[in-house]
Amino acid sequence: MHCNIPIFIPQLACPHTCIFCNQKYISGQQKAPSMLEVKETIETYLSTLSRDDEVELAFFGGSFTGISMEMQDKYLQLVQPYIKEGRIWSIRLSTRPDYINTEILDNLKKYNVKDIELGAQSLDDEVLQFSERGHSVEDVYKATELIKLYGFNLGLQMMIGLPLDTKQKSIHTAKTIVSLGAKTTRIYPTLVIEHTKLAQLYKENKYKPLTLTEAIDWTKDIYKVFLNSNIKVLRVGLHPSKDIVSGEGFLAGPFHISFFELVLTEIWKERLQSLIKPDTKEIILNPKDVNHIVGYNSANKDLLKNIKLIQNSDISQGQIQVI
Repeated sequence: MHCNIPIFIPQLACPHTCIFCNQKYISGQQKAPSMLEVKETIETYLSTLSRDDEVELAFFGGSFTGISMEMQDKYLQLVQPYIKEGRIWSIRLSTRPDYINTEILDNLKKYNVKDIELGAQSLDDEVLQFSERGHSVEDVYKATELIKLYGFNLGLQMMIGLPLDTKQKSIHTAKTIVSLGAKTTRIYPTLVIEHTKLAQLYKENKYKPLTLTEAIDWTKDIYKVFLNSNIKVLRVGLHPSKDIVSGEGFLAGPFHISFFELVLTEIWKERLQSLIKPDTKEIILNPKDVNHIVGYNSANKDLLKNIKLIQNSDISQGQIQVI
């Protein structure tokens, strides 16, 4: 079984602040963890895992390669004994496209880093500029080529519904992520978080976030782009930190604690509508797909009326047989 040990490093590693970003509320963490805290987190996770599990340590939150090389080394060195013992298999980290160069990649190679995720967010220069990302689409292209040249697994994260974004632009971003050779991706709908420039624009009626319905519709079509290209989608929707769930730092936008389930419900609804005929009697499916096919809160039950669902583990997940 694959397992992640997440280590959040909020904003320490990212001196640049985009208009949508407030890492305190997004990650639910205000300061970077000490070495002792990282070690305690690792030990806590490992105590619950089997020696046979494929364990990956992941540095998330800020832009890891934005911190000093000395600090990067300290975090990465701390993990090495666990890798030598076979208790942790590899390291994953996230960073910005403009925080990638040959010196940084040479250093990461020494420490068993296998996966590098770039927060591309959009591959439209107009959207990037208005969002004050501080980098261009060209920076993403250059960083991805370097990462692949060094033999790292490339991940590219994207956001939908940023200022000046459109569904067509977001689908273009998804297709470009495919063409750039990413192995993994994440899809995050833009939320309006307190104490950000986007929050100010929202309060001044200069920015309108996507509705939940719009975000589900956009994500549904984007997810299918990745699904059809065999790119693994690691996450859909923002991690539900306690501050966002409680509403303390969340002002507006398409947040739902079961956002991914809502997206899958719509994807299966489309598929069922195209596959089910008046004489359909049975659908054979993988047991792991049952909840998604029936839909969130049984949203697709009317489509499945009088149809028997037969679970069969021999059917590949995501595939069905209509009889």
